[in-house]
Amino acid sequence: MRPTTPWSDVFDLLHPALGQTLYMVGVATLFATAFGIPLGVLLHVTAPGGLRPVPALHRVLGTVVDFGRSLPFIVLIVLLQQVVTRPLIGTSIGPTAAIVPLAIGAVPFLGRLVQSALREVDATVVEAAITTGASRTRIVRSVLLGESAPALVSAVGVTAVTLVGFSAMAGVVGGEGLGDLAIRYGYQRYDDRVLWSTVIVLGALAMLIQLLFDVTSRLIDRRRRVTA
Repeated sequence: MRPTTPWSDVFDLLHPALGQTLYMVGVATLFATAFGIPLGVLLHVTAPGGLRPVPALHRVLGTVVDFGRSLPFIVLIVLLQQVVTRPLIGTSIGPTAAIVPLAIGAVPFLGRLVQSALREVDATVVEAAITTGASRTRIVRSVLLGESAPALVSAVGVTAVTLVGFSAMAGVVGGEGLGDLAIRYGYQRYDDRVLWSTVIVLGALAMLIQLLFDVTSRLIDRRRRVTA
């Protein structure tokens, strides 16, 4: 029977694994935000009835986004390892390499959330901006993004929490982090103490991230209402 891992050793294992997971999730969230929000705006603006309807482009973008969202993340990692990750990073294992599929997988997910948030903006506010002669760029920046700011923050938060789960799956194929720790030390070595400790840390991390983004969203919404 395998001896139980001392708690001091469990904490020593959790510390670097947590840092790797935070690194992967943090950087991937930044990339997903940088590309996902413009993608969502483009989906909204080019849709029928949007500020600049382009049906053909909208259909192509929608198809690509839906295809990207439909792929299981573990399959996406395997598909990108040799084609994108290795040529771009120089390796297909490790936290940095895992960021590539994490970001690529999160962009279409966030793009749809952003599109949904923009749909909730009151049409009369947009129409009022149009009648004043505001440019499309100004309407997008000041009206669409401004009015939906709390929802956009919440969308990024949901994406970050989703990336915590994705990062755990990345551990299965050498992504390291908490997922790798749970699989290699907890599951494969039948170490329940390591396995459950990792599960608890992952759950706590997801809840903390969600709480931070919820609080930020409420603060932005409160300030927006006071300003209005």
